[in-house]
Amino acid sequence: MSKTARHELVVLGGGPAGYVAAIRAAQLGIDVACIDENPRFGGTCVRVGCIPSKALLESSHLYEEAKHRFSEHGVMVGDVEVKLDVMMARKKKIVDTLTGGIDMLFKKRGVTAYHGRGKLRDSESVEISPTEGAADDQPTVVEADQILLCPGSVPARLPSVEEDGDRIGNSTTALAFPEVPEVLVVIGGGYIGLELGSVWNRLGGKVIVLEAFDRVLPGLDKELGNLAARALKKQGIEMRTGTMVESARVDTSQSKPCTVEVKGGDPIYCDRVLLATGRAPATDDLGLAAAGVQTDKRGFIEVNENFETSVPGIYSVGDCIGGAMLAHKAMEEGVVCVERMAGIASEMNYDVIPAIVYTHPEIAMVGKTEEQLKEAGVEYKKGVCPFGANGRARTLGDTDGRVKILADAETDRVLGVHIIAPRAGDLIAEAASAMEYGASSEDIARTCHAHPTLAEAVHEAAMDVDDRAIHTA
Repeated sequence: MSKTARHELVVLGGGPAGYVAAIRAAQLGIDVACIDENPRFGGTCVRVGCIPSKALLESSHLYEEAKHRFSEHGVMVGDVEVKLDVMMARKKKIVDTLTGGIDMLFKKRGVTAYHGRGKLRDSESVEISPTEGAADDQPTVVEADQILLCPGSVPARLPSVEEDGDRIGNSTTALAFPEVPEVLVVIGGGYIGLELGSVWNRLGGKVIVLEAFDRVLPGLDKELGNLAARALKKQGIEMRTGTMVESARVDTSQSKPCTVEVKGGDPIYCDRVLLATGRAPATDDLGLAAAGVQTDKRGFIEVNENFETSVPGIYSVGDCIGGAMLAHKAMEEGVVCVERMAGIASEMNYDVIPAIVYTHPEIAMVGKTEEQLKEAGVEYKKGVCPFGANGRARTLGDTDGRVKILADAETDRVLGVHIIAPRAGDLIAEAASAMEYGASSEDIARTCHAHPTLAEAVHEAAMDVDDRAIHTA
């Protein structure tokens, strides 16, 4: 027999969109509950995505620095070895700390937490089925005045790739390899593939990236994408663009357990395969049809400008509604959605959502690319500063990269900023803030930047828009 409960707002999904929306709703005095099928809140991002991958990226980067770069600073460390179990334990500790922090915030703000598989029963209620190992094995029906769907996304699959969750798997699998693969094939040259490929390349594996497009990172500014490919090749990652994968399977009859067939080329034999061809909405088995919630042909939930679905009172935000599949975009949508529910005139600016690739060097962008501006027929000016001209980059011994600022040729309003450099993910915040408030390149150029800092490269690029850079020829 089902138990019943009632709340003003029920949030289905405890990832970045869901847990942030729930906390903001509680701050606004709304009686809110959050449902997630996993034992801990945090979603893909915190548990098996953004956070654990960045932990491994940082650890592997330090290993590579110790092995190849410390001696440049006069730091002699002798033989350096990897203890993968220690690295993985550090990753787990970070994840546990952050997911535990969400539990604490829910308790502090008064968010009611439910663990189990949530499914719409109708337009006004959600049925929660207990997951395996749950303390309570009875289903719960939660009624609500409003429902917010935040199921997130899952790794996209290819029918021709036979995933076994071990030798051939997705990004979650690649976060927990039991040993460094001697040869790793990455199918997909987007940010997920290049980040995780970088981890295992640094730790000593041979990484081969297969990308169907004619270049890796096809969604980025082309100039920066080419610079990134050059840097990663220099680090030892093999890039094969314009390569179509026909199949991937485990085949223990070969010397290597995995076989990848590519169109027009010889088979590739490897130890493991990472399928990293993007993500798909996690909208299956949510009871959407029963409640009357419409999706498009790809499974994304359709919403209006207020994030309301085809059913009044049911809303949706995050990866499952399409657009940039980024945690920070999902968080902002969650905040805007519940603030509008509360009658606050909150806005979402999709033109100013930064994107970051955490390779080395990092790549970050916000706004339009040169290709997009040319296609739209927008006249623009460009300012560039290479990091070789930046004093702080010189002291770090990390001078590869540049800042590029694109500004409207007539108004000087900043239209896009693209950075490939150390700490690019942190530097892009200044650009996003400037663009949010409609800044011109002159505004950035007239803002005093501390010396010596990497941020001075942003300042210098802004001055270069008007051909008055000081430290570059």
